[in-house]
Amino acid sequence: MSNKELLPTEWALVKGIQAGGLLGPVRWADRAGPVLMMAFLLLGFPLLAMSGTVEPAMIGQLGRYCCLAVLAVGLDLVWGYTGILSLCQALFFTLGGYAMGMHLAMHGPVAANGVPTCIAYVSSSVGGMTLPWFWAPFSSVWFAVFAVVAIPGLFAFVFGFFSFRSRVKGVYFSIITQAVTVAMCTLFGLNLLQLGGTNGLTNFTHLLTLPLSDSGSKLLMYEASAMLLVLSVLFAKWLTATRFGRLLVAVRDSESRLRFAGYQPVWFKTAVFTVGAMLGGLAGALYAPQTGIITPSDMQAAQSLLVVVWVAVGGRGTIIGAVIGALLINLLYAQLTSTWPKLWPFMLGALFVSVVLFLPDGLVGAWRRMMAKFDGKELQ
Repeated sequence: MSNKELLPTEWALVKGIQAGGLLGPVRWADRAGPVLMMAFLLLGFPLLAMSGTVEPAMIGQLGRYCCLAVLAVGLDLVWGYTGILSLCQALFFTLGGYAMGMHLAMHGPVAANGVPTCIAYVSSSVGGMTLPWFWAPFSSVWFAVFAVVAIPGLFAFVFGFFSFRSRVKGVYFSIITQAVTVAMCTLFGLNLLQLGGTNGLTNFTHLLTLPLSDSGSKLLMYEASAMLLVLSVLFAKWLTATRFGRLLVAVRDSESRLRFAGYQPVWFKTAVFTVGAMLGGLAGALYAPQTGIITPSDMQAAQSLLVVVWVAVGGRGTIIGAVIGALLINLLYAQLTSTWPKLWPFMLGALFVSVVLFLPDGLVGAWRRMMAKFDGKELQ
């Protein structure tokens, strides 16, 4: 192996500048940007956290935002690539959160007869409640992990199949998904369901014997969230590059033509709707222990609309745009609500309207159009 020192003129970025003029660094950033962002989330930020450069509160905050970005990736597969505007993505997110929350509550503070305090304290039973039968399996972490994926996935498969088989689409499908979300939110708020009512599930103290309040555990939870985000992006990129992904785009662009070609769009739509729900469930499962609570308010219709805003701002049909939109808007939310809390709803509305009017393809779409324009006319 040669020990020759690499000269600055041989760096990839310098070569790009020499070959492409002023456009060289822009092209280099276009290619390397997503990789650098993922590398920072997965490696760079944890190193900053371990060195003490980043405040501990920021670790949990960015970990939660990574979970929300996974939720946006799932919606981008459904809406951006398949053209199905689903307004129940937050429902799947909360179902996954409840599945993990039940496991965490079983290993947290308990009242009499081994009943988690989060449901015992809101119970209306006169003689004291006993542990509901459906809670017992969630004592196992393996069952909880299975439920995190299976419950949202099964719900989405059944609901999606019968809706798509009936050829419900467009704004009608959006209205139905929103109605289902409202109904489920109301149902989960009932004490009769024995899931904590409107208070939800809380008092999470340990996950796999690790204390959730410990700074080391928070960093591990962040790493798990960042890893899930990276794997979700890679999976979505792979899926959309396959023949199945091309058929999803065909469903979006001309469903009737695809049907005349001998395909059954109902199966493709049901499959991607189920995949999006499973990603949402995984995101919710990692979100719950980092927030310490999961409630029916997490599945409100407004929460699903927020996910749509993230994907639209970032750029639907791009995958990386969903990540950028989710992280950007949530970071702005954290910053601006501490200074101008009353103005944030107006800022969010103005941002969404501006994107719809001036950047219909989102930030990533505008960037790609700019790059295509520059490729036709070299900058010097």
